[in-house]
Amino acid sequence: MNKTFTHLPLIALNSFLLSLVFSLCSFTSPQDSAATSGYRFKTVVIDAGHGGKDPGTHGLHSNEKTVALQIAKKLRAAIQDQMPGVHTVMTRADDTFIPLNTRSEIANEHHGNLFISIHCNSSPEGTGYSDHKQKGTMMLVYGFHRVKEQLEAIRENSAIYQEKDYKTRYQSYDENDPVNRILMNAYMQKYRQHSIFFGDLLNEEFKDKGRTTIGVKEQGILVLAHSAMPAVMIETGFINNPTDEDYLTSEEGQNEIVQVIIKALKRYKVKTGG
Repeated sequence: MNKTFTHLPLIALNSFLLSLVFSLCSFTSPQDSAATSGYRFKTVVIDAGHGGKDPGTHGLHSNEKTVALQIAKKLRAAIQDQMPGVHTVMTRADDTFIPLNTRSEIANEHHGNLFISIHCNSSPEGTGYSDHKQKGTMMLVYGFHRVKEQLEAIRENSAIYQEKDYKTRYQSYDENDPVNRILMNAYMQKYRQHSIFFGDLLNEEFKDKGRTTIGVKEQGILVLAHSAMPAVMIETGFINNPTDEDYLTSEEGQNEIVQVIIKALKRYKVKTGG
């Protein structure tokens, strides 16, 4: 059992969990949120993946941490310009390594309404040219780890090994712990529907731009796990595919990605009553 709770008597622990579950499960659906009294869509947390000693994946002439930060900065500027009244928070604004759990802590401290994590995808095919290489965008929302975890989750979660105390720091992510499973089930009931809803909006907008898209997938992405708000990771393209890499590193490509996110954000804001 998680050490955080070992000092609690069993009855008190059960009472605590039940009250937390009821509280978490009170979150309304996207269609009903517009009628929720007092709700305002005010803060978007923008998370540029990787950074510092963690470069992420790479292509022929670029790496993930740099592209993610470039897109994240452009997104912040676009929100400030095109969505007045919506506050933006960056988990990192320069080439700094930020631990995964710290990113969610930053989001929670600023009471974000939506967590958007910007990343680049990669496949096992290497960086050479090929007619059949994977390409396109993918949206990821948090789902419990599976026996055959997807490549994206394994790669994105590997950032924890850059941290000396990762075994202690990420103990609360252990899905085999019954307390953690109850808490994460409640979390998923509260935010899963909104996360998928925003992911679907992004998917539609990318398709409208003619981008290849793999769709919205549920995976055990740690950076999404403890953000107390709807959260989506956007895999903006396969940086190891030279065609996608040229798009991801171009001003035109980055601006198009940003405008896709802006359009989805505006639709999400309206649907949730913001």
